[in-house]
Parts: sequence; C-alpha cells; structure tokens
Amino acid sequence: MNYRHAFHAGNFADCMKHALLIWLLRALFRKPAPVFVLDTHAGRGRYDLTAGPAERTGEWRAGIGRLLDDPPAALADYVGLVRAEGLYPGSPALIRALLREGDRLACCELHPEDCAALKIEFGRDAQVAVHRRDAWEALGALLPPRERRGLVLIDPPYEEQGEFAHLVAGLHAGWSRFRGGVFAAWYPIKHRAPVRAFHAALADSGIRDIVAAELWVREPLDPGRLNGCGLVVINPPYGFEPAAADILAALLDRLGERESGEGTAMIRLANE
Repeated sequence: MNYRHAFHAGNFADCMKHALLIWLLRALFRKPAPVFVLDTHAGRGRYDLTAGPAERTGEWRAGIGRLLDDPPAALADYVGLVRAEGLYPGSPALIRALLREGDRLACCELHPEDCAALKIEFGRDAQVAVHRRDAWEALGALLPPRERRGLVLIDPPYEEQGEFAHLVAGLHAGWSRFRGGVFAAWYPIKHRAPVRAFHAALADSGIRDIVAAELWVREPLDPGRLNGCGLVVINPPYGFEPAAADILAALLDRLGERESGEGTAMIRLANE
C-alpha cells in the first residue's frame, strides 16, 4: 500500500518489463480469437516524467531517456508506443493501446489514489474494468476468463518479506485455474541468492513450460540496490525466447553501466 511506482516510472526495469510485455501481447494477437488481459498490480496508468516523483528520482533518464532517440530495431515497437501515448505509459495504458475490438483488460490496484486515477483513465471504456482489490485474491476471482485465451501480468512491489513466496503461490494458483494462459511475472534482482531460491521453487512447483528472462545493468552483489530484473513467463508463445534475447541485448547495450558483471540470460526453469 505504501509503494508508489511514480518514483520509478520509465527506469531500466520498466523498459525491460514493457518491451517484453508488448512482444507477448503482439504474439497473442496473431490469432483472431478474443484475448483477456489481467494486470494484477496496475499502478495509476500514466506518469509525468518531467514533474513530481519521477522528476525527483530521475531514474527514467537512465531508462527510457536513453531509448527515445534512434531506438534499436528490437525496441522500436516499444519506443514507438511510448512516444504515441504521450505521458510515460504504465502497463495498463500500453495494454489498452494494443487491444482489439472484442478483447478485455482487467486492472487491479489496491492503492486508493492510484486506483482512482485508473478509474478516471478508463471510466467510460467498455473494454476495461478497474478493480480496487487484492492482486492475489483476483487471481482466483477473475480466472479463468470466458475468452479462454489471455495473459496475466503480475508485478508486485516487493515491499514485504516473503514476496517471492507469495509470487510462487500466486502463479501456481492462477496457472491451476487457467493452464492455457500466458503468465508474466516481474521480479527484482538485487543479489543472487533470493533469485536462485525463487527459481528453484518455481521448478519444483509442478507448473510446466516456464522461462525466465533476466537483465543486469550491473553485477548483482548489493542487496540494497536494484541491480537487475527478470520476467518469468509461463506458456511463452512460439518464438519468445530468441525474440526476448534480442530485446535484452538491445536494452543492455543502451542501458548497461559498462561495469563487469552486467549481462542478460534466458533460463529454462520447466519444460512443456
């Protein structure tokens, strides 16, 4: 409830998450059947990077600020959508920009001010539902969708101890209800031990077909600093792994800090 994404909007982690999210959505939209998208930790939808919290931290300057001019081919779709949307678009705005007629988006946000902003953003949009509800409860309440095709984006704030365990439990609960759905879950990389334990727990969860995409802009040794991030994807669409590798390489080239230990990885955690 205390976390406000506005302080971090447009940083390197947002760039990674959103570039991969857009690829996943494009892949789902290759088929004409309707798609349901659930954004469990939606935030407020849009962020002004030149004022308020984002301007105070300035994190976006080492993120989207380095991509806007002459983006590499692997990031052109993402950067083009950011430019088209104006204020930096969070995941709800990016998802809505790509929805076709017949697709649906459900946004869950527990913070009262951010949820109110979402309701203003989408208040009259028949394709978008905004819920002020707990993300983990929503995985049970809103799945499976009637469309039978969809993507679930999970992006917790990682404010509390045990958030990785909550994420494993939430992914298992959601996958158990919607086994054909694509699940994408973002996670921070500060140092390696918690991430290794998270990967091991997922590998032992019984969930099938899991891949993790990771980016480190510096070596992940300092537990007090966000050194990288990852996106776990369950049921990745065909072609995701090579496409994600290209996206990560382009991000590292522009956003890496040119220190030893920076890098990217594609990690297969469970087979089909």
